[in-house]
Amino acid sequence: MKKSFPIPASALTLLAAALFTVSAAAQAPSAAGAPPQQGEAHGPRNFAPPSNLQVLPKDLTGAQVRQIMMGWAGDLGVHCDTCHATDANNVGPNGRPRMDFASDAKDEKRMARIMYTMLETDKKDYVAKVAAMDKMAEPAAPLTCGTCHRGHLDPEKFTPEPEHPQGAMPNMPH
Repeated sequence: MKKSFPIPASALTLLAAALFTVSAAAQAPSAAGAPPQQGEAHGPRNFAPPSNLQVLPKDLTGAQVRQIMMGWAGDLGVHCDTCHATDANNVGPNGRPRMDFASDAKDEKRMARIMYTMLETDKKDYVAKVAAMDKMAEPAAPLTCGTCHRGHLDPEKFTPEPEHPQGAMPNMPH
């Protein structure tokens, strides 16, 4: 039979104090306003207020703009650096230049503004009007960047199915 040894209360107290200290240190904020380093615990992320918004509503918060941008990036299968330039004079803790989100240096950002404006116009002037006339119970799928791009920077070429015999409709029983 295995013999057990009682753990003194003082040892348990010391162990609990050590665990508390390690836990508190891991959750402590970074030194005097410095951004957290990789591997440090992160609290809720604060995003700088957006600047240079030309087509998005100007009252959006940094977190709201980031959420929109992450949706667009997913719809297009890209990352931030596709549309946003870097600032060589603003190096992050990882040694790489940080993004200059306000910069208009890249054509892709200007193109994204045009595409967003087109999308919003299509939603308002066409999709909304068709939806108002549509008698179907199910609402149409939302119109997003992904409707055409489907995870690719450039939409893939559409290739229709081959022609069907005269009078036959595709996917219809004969």
